[in-house]
Amino acid sequence: MCWSATADLVAGAGIGAVGVACVARVRRRGDLPLAALPLLLGAHQIVESVVWDSERGRGPATVVWAVIALPLLAVSVPAGVICAAPPSARRRLMVPLAVGVATAAGLAYGVATRPVSAEIRGHTVGYGIGLPHAALLVTGYLLATVGSLLLAGDRGLVLLGVLVAGGALICWVLWQLEFVSTWCAFAAVCSVVLYGWVRGRAGAPPGARQGEGTRAA
Repeated sequence: MCWSATADLVAGAGIGAVGVACVARVRRRGDLPLAALPLLLGAHQIVESVVWDSERGRGPATVVWAVIALPLLAVSVPAGVICAAPPSARRRLMVPLAVGVATAAGLAYGVATRPVSAEIRGHTVGYGIGLPHAALLVTGYLLATVGSLLLAGDRGLVLLGVLVAGGALICWVLWQLEFVSTWCAFAAVCSVVLYGWVRGRAGAPPGARQGEGTRAA
């Protein structure tokens, strides 16, 4: 989320461009799902620019926004991490992946069966779904996304996990205060960090790309 339709559109285009660069730099097939994540985040911002400009309530773009933000990211992040992680980390990564699949199922059911609304609140957009067991689903979402990065066994992904955890908290506080939405800037920073990770993997020896020398201390 950004603070205006124009900001969402510009951020979406920029993040998408980083995604194209990430995918172009991939040299290992297992890195592709994570490398393509900025493409999804960029599309997400562009979808929200439609919510700002033409919907301001319920409609197809609002539902698409919710599908990407909730069930799709809940499962795509841990799945991408497990594909890119060194073999030694994959067993423990099955836990956040399983949590992500279960959480995504609950979120998808909620989006499919409940009305999704969006309300412009100054420089933020407030979304409403009315999910049952919201606290449990949020916990599962964080365990799947942030947890998988922190358990990745790769120094770059662990650092990205720390950034995601800290940045998401700051953005959430600002959004709750209805001061300004900074999710798009946060997504842009994470995408650039992810590009750095992809670039480092592309230039590393084959053994290092499998996890040797890149594990978190």
